[in-house]
Amino acid sequence: MIEAGRLAPLGALLFLVAAGCADAPGDGAAASDEPGAARVAVPVIPLPKSVEAGHGRFRLALDGAVQAEGGAEAARVARYFADLMARTSDARLRVGTGGALATGALVFRLDTDGPAQEGAYRIDMTPERTTVSAASPAGLFYGAVTFWQLAAAAPREAGALVLDAARIEDAPGFPWRGVMLDSARHYQSPDFIKRFIDWMALHKLNVFHWHLTDDQGWRIEIGKYPQLTEIGAWRVPAGAQGVDPETGAPRRYGGYYTQDEIREIVAYARARFVTIVPEIEMPGHASAAIAAYPQYGAAPEGALRATPSDWGIYPYAYNIEEETFGFLEDVLSETMALFPGPYIHVGGDEADPEQWAAAPGVAARMRALGLEGAHALQGYFTRRIDSFLQGQGRRLVGWDEILEGGTSRNAVVMSWRGIDGAVEAARQGRDAVLAPAPVLYFDNWQRADPDEPPGRGHVVSLRDVYMFDPYPHALDDAMRAHVQGVQANIWTEHIRTHERVEHMAFPRLAAVAENAWAPTAAKDWPGFLARLTRLLALYDRLGVGYAKSAFTPRITVEPGEDGAFRVRIDNQADYGEIRYALGGAEPGADSPLANGEIVLSGPSMLKAATFANGETLARAQMNVSADALLRRRSQQLATCTEKLVLNLEDDAPHEGPRAVFLIDVMNPCWRFEGVDLTGVTAIEARVGQVPFNYQIGDAVREIAFRPPRTPAGELEARLGGCEGEPVASLPLEEAATEPAVSVLRASWPTVSGVHDVCFQFTAESVDPLWAIDEIRFIRSDAKE
Repeated sequence: MIEAGRLAPLGALLFLVAAGCADAPGDGAAASDEPGAARVAVPVIPLPKSVEAGHGRFRLALDGAVQAEGGAEAARVARYFADLMARTSDARLRVGTGGALATGALVFRLDTDGPAQEGAYRIDMTPERTTVSAASPAGLFYGAVTFWQLAAAAPREAGALVLDAARIEDAPGFPWRGVMLDSARHYQSPDFIKRFIDWMALHKLNVFHWHLTDDQGWRIEIGKYPQLTEIGAWRVPAGAQGVDPETGAPRRYGGYYTQDEIREIVAYARARFVTIVPEIEMPGHASAAIAAYPQYGAAPEGALRATPSDWGIYPYAYNIEEETFGFLEDVLSETMALFPGPYIHVGGDEADPEQWAAAPGVAARMRALGLEGAHALQGYFTRRIDSFLQGQGRRLVGWDEILEGGTSRNAVVMSWRGIDGAVEAARQGRDAVLAPAPVLYFDNWQRADPDEPPGRGHVVSLRDVYMFDPYPHALDDAMRAHVQGVQANIWTEHIRTHERVEHMAFPRLAAVAENAWAPTAAKDWPGFLARLTRLLALYDRLGVGYAKSAFTPRITVEPGEDGAFRVRIDNQADYGEIRYALGGAEPGADSPLANGEIVLSGPSMLKAATFANGETLARAQMNVSADALLRRRSQQLATCTEKLVLNLEDDAPHEGPRAVFLIDVMNPCWRFEGVDLTGVTAIEARVGQVPFNYQIGDAVREIAFRPPRTPAGELEARLGGCEGEPVASLPLEEAATEPAVSVLRASWPTVSGVHDVCFQFTAESVDPLWAIDEIRFIRSDAKE
């Protein structure tokens, strides 16, 4: 953590480089639009469009004056800035709205002479005063956010913050700079939603796409249909979490947002210039609604009696009777009364055509309407809803499947299956938003590490997000005008806590913000990281639980000669100085650098830390020993295939920490690669079982297990590949009755040399799904 008040001096971060110089400094210079002007790099994310150096320095007294000019909106922004400074620094600024300007004053000015583009602003820092000006309240707010990053990082001299004089002119590159948060799979509290929106705004992100309904939950109160929340907002989780440990009774899980809570959240977002786009899923992903009101579903009534708890794609979809459209229009009318923004998201993705095809009522309606096939039916459905929303002055937003059946040109296409949906929409003259999987799907973990929280097992690093190009090369300039922006998506099937949402979101959202605000800026990865490390200090002060995955030292150990160990230490971002210490000591600024290979003559506790600007970004440690080379967690094992790899949380115990297993759900098989089995006499495995709660359709038939040799099954180990007879078998009998992790142990045959070892469970069925937590090989001379 970077300590408050110990940021590098701002003067050290303002670099002047002659225009046209090829070797710009690493903090990511913002190029001025004026020929011959100097370029200045400032520690701000997202990167401003234009920065020009001034002369002298501006001093803002820690108890100085902030003056608002231009009415109530200017005063509100000034107060917001002063409050933000109080939360992140020792400045206690006084806000006023009139009087003469003293030297050292900070002015927030809202007037028509400011930059005209919506969201644009200008900052003029001179020795006499600093003026933040804009023609729109949003622009003034964004100027305040930029100046906050500068001021909070500024050094202090004689009771004042000292900043180098400069002129910043800035404007957003995209109008849609978004984040989707899935509150349907896991409910987050209203207070957390507001904090999250606040953090969005500090990155100049302006669209909060709120995923409020899905198969596993309905989170928005609808007065005319109370059962949507009485039934649809609650489910019984699969596995041990769905049972009260004391009574054995089912445990309901869920929650919903009352209309009063939503109004409060909408007002909170509006004050931070964030538009909330609610999502009411249709025609598929509708199980929670159909459980509450089965008459509106395509399936026979009674087919779904409660909100389901499996992850994946359920077949339940709305039917196309007039009463159903009346229901949906009622729901959307109440939704629009709560959310005044121009957009309503209706999902439109992953609608299962088989249920429609099997429903006699749907078939009859299709014949009457002259519709042939699922695409035509979905197109009809989407156009009906689109027409209704247009009549209310709103724009429909849908996932890229809405292109398959045809929509009006008024609809906005959100491209999630890569960027192809956006490309096709733009070619047709339709507006689109880029939200592609996997790079902008933040349920993917950030690095392969046992300390990462549950999520999908595909790595999407901070660098991956930063390097994403928001301008598809397949489009010409006219078509690119239809790309409205960029959005990250935080799906929460496996992200059940507030803390995990923060970890998955930040700092990757800083990279999204940069791409959305400055989409044409040249990529400068080292410069971005240099600016980001300053922002991380502000995260610390604001209490943002961000991930340190990109900066955490990775310690790799290989055996050397005569009991020695060869160690390499790096980090994912390839950034900062990594220093290490042995024997349990903490590494400091004077500790040895981890450059190249480190040879340890024997076992030792090794601790490493990444430093930047004299501050600690992240730490890691490892007990380097012969035993460590024989022990790996599931996240350190290789999956035999990569069909559907998930980092799954155990369903037990009810309270406290739970194990997290990396597993390919479609092929539960692991490889311990490159292990020296010389002298190994035993094997120990920590294993757990989780419910198989995945709606994957007919694909479940592809999951194959060897038949068990004992009633509860076994964990089998094979040398080399996964064929042939097992060399060790660990019965699951004792573990079968334990809902949490169990430890299994068995003897190991005499094997010499380095091998790969394949691990698979035997089973009669996929439920429960057995998983490895840790594998440990034990030598005869090992200390227990």
